[in-house]
Amino acid sequence: MKKYEILGGNLPVVICELADGESMITESGSMSWMSSNMKMDTTTGGGMKKMLGRLVSGDSAFQNRYTAKEGDGTIAFASSFPGAIKALKISPGHSLIVQKSSFLASEEGVELSMHFQKNLGKGLFGGEGFIMQRLSGNGIAFIEIDGHAVEYDLVVGQEMMISTGYLAAMEETCTLDVAMVNGAKNMLLGGEGIFNTVVRGPGKVILQTMPITKVAELLTPFFNDKR
Repeated sequence: MKKYEILGGNLPVVICELADGESMITESGSMSWMSSNMKMDTTTGGGMKKMLGRLVSGDSAFQNRYTAKEGDGTIAFASSFPGAIKALKISPGHSLIVQKSSFLASEEGVELSMHFQKNLGKGLFGGEGFIMQRLSGNGIAFIEIDGHAVEYDLVVGQEMMISTGYLAAMEETCTLDVAMVNGAKNMLLGGEGIFNTVVRGPGKVILQTMPITKVAELLTPFFNDKR
């Protein structure tokens, strides 16, 4: 990729400039606009197994490859929810685990796959679910953040307690666990639920300030109001 620019504030779009012959990968339906010399090719992205893995992890089964032909090209990808688009550098040994459905687009060298929480308790009670997404390979990937992105670099053994839905991404060197809220009164009356997600370093953690699930919870009473 020659360059990219993220515009739009909290209604963001990333505009990518590609050299002749360069390609980008995106989930189905993510392209917003492009120059007329960008050519699309729909693929399984590595075969049936990887296709099903992406489908289970909340992404589309098929991927679209956009390639600049006969000269430089321009392509744009807009976020589907108010928030931010984050550019992440993926390289060997620096894979990232991200929330379901957050992948927007990437350079062709980045591979999107399923990340499965093997621990039953983490999957049931951690709030992030059994299935997340893993970004590996080499290149720049763009993910959608619900609201504003806040980053922390955790040292070895350092922990961050995170409420359900606020974890956007973490480096694969981090570990994820769950912790029960202390005290029955806090669990029942505190309004924060029974379990929190615990991320332990070393590695980078990216949090988000407006999880779409929280927004849905706030809006539900208005949808159900029949007045």
